[in-house]
Amino acid sequence: MGDNAKPYVTLSQSSRIRKTLSQIWFAVSHDKVGFLGFCILILIVLMSLLAPYVCPPDRVSDPSQILKAPSADHILGTDHLGRDIAKQIANGGRELLLFAVFSAAIGTLLGVVIGAFSTIIGGRFDGVVSFIADVWLSIPRIPLLVVVSGFFTLNSMKLAVILGVLSWAGLYRTIRSEVLSMKEREFIEVAFMQNLTRSHIVFKEILPNIMGFIIVNFTLLMRACLYSQVGLIFMGLIPLEENWGVMINQAWTQGAIYNPNSVWYIIAPTIMICLLITSLVWVGKALEDVFNPVLLK
Repeated sequence: MGDNAKPYVTLSQSSRIRKTLSQIWFAVSHDKVGFLGFCILILIVLMSLLAPYVCPPDRVSDPSQILKAPSADHILGTDHLGRDIAKQIANGGRELLLFAVFSAAIGTLLGVVIGAFSTIIGGRFDGVVSFIADVWLSIPRIPLLVVVSGFFTLNSMKLAVILGVLSWAGLYRTIRSEVLSMKEREFIEVAFMQNLTRSHIVFKEILPNIMGFIIVNFTLLMRACLYSQVGLIFMGLIPLEENWGVMINQAWTQGAIYNPNSVWYIIAPTIMICLLITSLVWVGKALEDVFNPVLLK
């Protein structure tokens, strides 16, 4: 390149971030169902953050209040230890949200980085990684986790890491197809002609331009990870901690479904999990309508 050649100029990182955020807001605010899902998700997040300070859960059992019906003192009744169910509902979403975000972040990071670099490097390396991804996708997730739980003691963080690692292959396929199409774009060809490093091309040129698409898949992974965790908790394969899934497990084992006074012990956490997953589905659908390149064609 000559001394007078102008360097290749792209949008700044801050401009790309602002553009992506404005597109996200446009997607959510112009979709009624998506906006409703966004509001539900924000309310659940706020409740989970504020609940420990506003209404901390009962830590001491009260034998005189076991499985009581809803009343003025306990609007959703009490559990098998005499603890207030409403307080448990208010505090039960925090762990699930942290789990879903952490697990989805691991799966998204692996899928995006491996997919982008595999496509940029190409050749035999790309073929080998694609073969590994195909094999990875054929692994049945729940049966594998059941087997793993028999050999190791799983907690939420260990499970989040395992689910994140198991989830990368699906996103890898979609990211790979996106990067393959972007490699033919003029600004990527110019970046190659300037002998920019692969890391620069991936992190500075490609990923910022598909950030919205990555966010869509992040919400989908959050939903999938929540399904898996709640299912394993219900089957009793994870040590009991403090969340809505544990409440369902305990209510079921204590026969709450057969006790008219304690029916909210199992219904309330089920409704909250459904609201959380539904809100992620609605928000993801609204974002997908804007960012998914297949739907835009």
